Amino acid sequence: MSTLDSTDRALLAQLRQNARLPVVELARQLGVSRATVQNRMRRLEQDGVILGYTVKLRPESEADPVRAHMYIEVNSHQEAALIRRLRGLPEVGAVHHTSGHWDLLVEVNTDSLVSLNRIVGEIRLLEGVHDTESNLLLASYE
Repeated sequence: MSTLDSTDRALLAQLRQNARLPVVELARQLGVSRATVQNRMRRLEQDGVILGYTVKLRPESEADPVRAHMYIEVNSHQEAALIRRLRGLPEVGAVHHTSGHWDLLVEVNTDSLVSLNRIVGEIRLLEGVHDTESNLLLASYE
């Protein structure tokens, strides 16, 4: 993978804000040529820096209106297996390895508090889970 320079980082920042911006507009905002933007995007894709483009939705417009972060303390020798199991749960949006007291941060998305209670209970019973803490997400500011 190549090293990112300031133009690459600025391009990625623009794409994070709006991945649908035309190449001509990206070039104008970055002060470079259209060909430079196209070449850099192609290189970033080939190098695996850019994995794809997506749509960001307002949380209230999504089908899964109840969102929570679940912090998990893990028995270390079971961590890899637990991460694989968590990633296989349909309610789990992402699993993050963290530093500090908690080993993992799990993003949980459900359609109701009843289903959140169910999935949190299921996760607590998984082999390797030592302790947990869950927090509902009330609002997001992106």
